Parts: sequence; C-alpha cells; structure tokens
Amino acid sequence: MGNTINGPSIFKQALTVNKKPFPWLKAFLAGLAAGLPIAVGLLFGSLEYGLLAGLGGFTYLYVFPIPYVQLAKKLAWCILAITLCVFLGTILAPYPIISAIVMGLIGATGLFIFGAFRLIGPSAIFFVLIFAMTTGMPIAPDEAFTRAGLSFLGGLFSWIIAMSGWFFNPHGPERRIVKRSYIQLANFLDAIGTQKENDAQHTVMATLKEASQTLASGYIPCERTNVFNHLFVLNNYANKIFLFAVEHFTDKDGKLPTEFGQSLRNIANIVDSNKFEEIETMMLPHPDHMTEHMAQLFLEINEAKNSLTISKTKLLEQTEISKPSAKRVLLGAFDKNSIIFINSLRFGFFTMLAAIIAYEFDLNRSFWVPLSCVAVMSGATVVATLHRGIQRSFGTIFGIIIASFILAFHPTGYVIAFLVFLLTFITELFIVKNYGLAALFFTPNALIMAEAGSNGHYAFTYFATARLIDVVIGIAIGLIGVWLIGRKSASSRLPHLIAKTIRSQGQVFYALFSGKEIYQIYGKNIEFNKMETNIGNLITVYDTAAGEIPKDKRAIEYYWPIVYSLEELGFLLDKYSKLNSRPTLDDQTMARYLLIFESLANASERKEHVIGKDIPEIKGYQSLLDTMENLQNSLISKL
Repeated sequence: MGNTINGPSIFKQALTVNKKPFPWLKAFLAGLAAGLPIAVGLLFGSLEYGLLAGLGGFTYLYVFPIPYVQLAKKLAWCILAITLCVFLGTILAPYPIISAIVMGLIGATGLFIFGAFRLIGPSAIFFVLIFAMTTGMPIAPDEAFTRAGLSFLGGLFSWIIAMSGWFFNPHGPERRIVKRSYIQLANFLDAIGTQKENDAQHTVMATLKEASQTLASGYIPCERTNVFNHLFVLNNYANKIFLFAVEHFTDKDGKLPTEFGQSLRNIANIVDSNKFEEIETMMLPHPDHMTEHMAQLFLEINEAKNSLTISKTKLLEQTEISKPSAKRVLLGAFDKNSIIFINSLRFGFFTMLAAIIAYEFDLNRSFWVPLSCVAVMSGATVVATLHRGIQRSFGTIFGIIIASFILAFHPTGYVIAFLVFLLTFITELFIVKNYGLAALFFTPNALIMAEAGSNGHYAFTYFATARLIDVVIGIAIGLIGVWLIGRKSASSRLPHLIAKTIRSQGQVFYALFSGKEIYQIYGKNIEFNKMETNIGNLITVYDTAAGEIPKDKRAIEYYWPIVYSLEELGFLLDKYSKLNSRPTLDDQTMARYLLIFESLANASERKEHVIGKDIPEIKGYQSLLDTMENLQNSLISKL
C-alpha cells in the first residue's frame, strides 16, 4: 500500500536546522580560496581576471576530510574539470543549443563519476555552474585559453590551501576513522546482550568497511610510513576482534564485562594522540572473571595494542593492501540496472532541457534556469529533491533580495573581493546546518561574481523579478523531472538486484570454501569484485527507494532485513577471505549451499514463496550460517 505525501512534514524536515558543529576553519579557507584571487586580480588592475581566477577557487568546496593522497588526486581532477568547463563555456557561448547539450553532458558525467567512486562533495553542481556562468560572460572565443588559464591558477591556489594540512597531520583522516572504528567496536561489545546489539553491530560493520576503504584510498605503494602501516594493522585487528565477538558472543544471553570496551577506547585514545610510545607502559583493564572465549578475546585486544610497537619489518609483512582500479569501478557502475547510471542520464537530460527552454524563451542571462534545476535535482531521493526544492526556493528568494540590495549600490574593487570572501565563508559555515540557509548566501555570492564583471543594470526590480522567474522555472523543471522518471525507478529494480547480489555471493562462497586460491591483489578475484559492486548498487537503490513518493511502506519494510542480511553476509565473506586457512567443503555440501543461494535468488527475482532449507554446518563459521538463516527467513514471507 503506497502512502501519501505529508505536506507539513515535508516542509518541516526541509527547514530543520541540524546540530552539527560549524566548520570554522574550512569556511574561512573556502572564503580565502574564492576571495583572494579576486583581490590579486585587482592588484594587477583587472577585476575580470580576478573573477575568473575566483571561479577556480570553487575547487575548495570539494575539500572533505579524506586521506590527503585521495584529496590531492580528487582536487587535481576538479581543477582540470573546472578549467575545461571555463574553456568550453567560452568557446560555445555563441551557440546556445550546443551549450545546452554540453551542459547536460557535464552534469551527467560529473554525477556519474562522483556516484561511481562514492566521492563526498557537491558532485556536478559547481561544474555546471562554472560552465553556465562562463557562457553568460561577454562573448570572446579568442580569450578561451586566457580564461581557462586563470581559472586553473585559482584552482591551483585552492589545492595548495587544501593540502597545507598535510604538513601538520599527514595521516589525520586515517587516524580519525581508525579511532572511530575502535570506539564503535567498544560500543558494540558493551551492547552485546542488550536490545541495542543489532543496531550496534550494523554501525560497527559500516564503520569498519569505511575504515578499510579510507586506508586503501590513502595508500601510496612507493611511500608507506610507519604511522600508516600501524593504522592499517590496527584496522585488521579491529576486524578480527569484531568477527570473533560476532562468532562467540552475539545472540546469547549475558553481557560482556565493561573492561573489554574500555580497553578498546584506551587504544582509540592512543591512536588519536599519536603517542605510540605510551603503549609499552599501558596496561589494559583486566576482567576479574573470564570464560575461555573471553580470555581469547582479551588476547586479541592485547595483540591489537601491542601491534603499535612492532618493528617496521614486521609491519610490512602484515600490510598487504589492494584497491580496485578506476576502470573496474566505472564498468561496475555502467550498468542498465545501476541507479547511479540511471540518475546520471536523468540529471543530464533535464539539465539540458532546462537550458534549452531558457535559451528558446530568450531569458536574459538564462543560465540561472538550468542552475536552479541542477540544484534541485542534486537530491539523492525524491524526498531529498523536494527538500532541495523547498530550501532552494526560500534560500534563493531571500538571497536574490540580498543580492539586489548589494548590487544596487554598485560595489567595486576590493569590496567585491571582500563580499565574495564573506558570502563564501558564511555559505560553507551553514551548508552543514541546512541547504536553504547556505542558498541564502550562495545565491548573492554567485550573482555578484556573475554580474560584477559586466556593465549590467543593477536596479532592485531587475534582479527581484528576472532572477526570481529564472529560479522558479528551474525548480519546476527539476521537480517535474524527478517526479516523472524517479518515482518508482529504484523500487522496481530491487528484486533483480537482490537476486544478482545473492548469486554473486554464492560465487564468492564457492571460491572461499572450494580450496581455490584467494588473491589479496584486487582484480584477480573477479567474484569479490562483482559482489562488492552488486552490494553497493543494492544499498544505493534501496536508499533511493526509501525516499520515493509515493513510498510503498510495506515493500520498504519487507526489503530492509533482506538488504541488511546481504550487506552483513558480504562483509563476512570479504573478511573470511583474509584468513590464512579455511575448510574445504566436500562436493555434496558445496552443492547444497549453491542450491540454497540459487533458490533464494530465484525466489527474489520472481517474487515467489521461499521453501526453507536446512543449512549445513561449517565448524567455526556459525555467524555465517546465522546470517544465511536470517536471509532465508526474511525471504520466506512473500511480499
């Protein structure tokens, strides 16, 4: 049964201000990256050149707390993309229809790449913004290289600012995620035997997975520091401790002694403080009474602590790191059932449509129509898109009023540089609180940068009417696009993706327990690559389906334990591949397992009733059997 839209609830959620702390330093540096290039341009007597360099300063808006190795590469590609957008915008400005088509391609490509690589950031929106703003500049194709070069220099300045933190704490992001892993692991051990056990288990699984991905992204083969190697080994121990706890303590009566959780928190504090020398003198809290399994768990935690003091030679023996190639990641996302691919096509098409409509109606500086469309469609789900639409509407209306007053006073010179700095600073400060609040300040910022270099008419009524009309048209196109195409595109794909994921996990299971050699180098085990891609697609599709309107609440509730079990099963299979030895199943037992996997896949794909089957026992892998049992039980009740 589909539920209806709760209007007041949608508005309330859209206007809610969350309690995240203000990112003061990041906001200041973002303002500096956008405003200082303008001031430098003024020093050389050219506001226009300063504004072009300021466009490159938008690179800093893609800075997030990820490993500096990954951040350096990500920002480098962002600089090249911004430079290309400025170049193409200048060349194609005389050709509105071609510009509209290219704008759609830029939006689709940006959204696809950010989705495929699961990159944090504003995705395609600023690439579209910069291309659109460039097409609205005075037509001068002969200045394409000059404009592109200036934006490149502005982006390079942002890159330098962003990477400056490396000199003070080169492995800060890796430290933070490993520390968080141990804290979440401690919370999980404390929650065993309580009603919070399942939630805590899911949280620590997600954190451990994020930690592994973060460490892999921060890996440099030619330069592996001791700190990085220690963090990597410590993360491996966190996974071992988690698997041991799941295997021997979950789904049983009784809580664990609090000393276990406290021991893990002590290790987390040492990781954060970087005082590894204190480990040698630090004694972990010892429970008074322990069973055999508890004693073994204590030994595992103690080994994790001692790993922070082992020599470089032993560290290298324990750090075998692998990560997927860019080609494999892109091919995995380039699938007809990939929600990332589908959303990218939708995003590009409606961005293109919005630009064409704006040009055909000959709206003055019409790029504000596709920009508003892009801002709205950047929501990950239909509900998020409605939130964006509401936030964008309120933020833009008041933002246009602010911009109109500012531009009515004809600001010039360093006042413009200061305004860009201030408005960028406030935008970054409030973006973590509410998108609408950020739009309230980003709108006048973009308007000032777009209009300051021209000789336009700055009357209040001009901006309050023309820009407001542009924004309303863009928002309407974005909402229509999501409503027509995105309503049921995700939920309708869930059965097929669940079946596909189950089959890929069956292949991984066969690789693990058939005696086949498992390579630690990413790419040699195609079964693991397929499973990881399928699980990622499934989670993305489920999250998108949960935000559809109207939402099939019954279906979402039905699929949740299935998706959860598949995610947990994938996590366990991946961790078992890291073990030094595993049992080899006989042909009959293996055949029974493969039959179970295929039966579950068929039942999901055809939406048929599942006939429960006895799952053969594998000694020492009870958590794997329990997860498969939960998956089978979840699929038994027909939707």
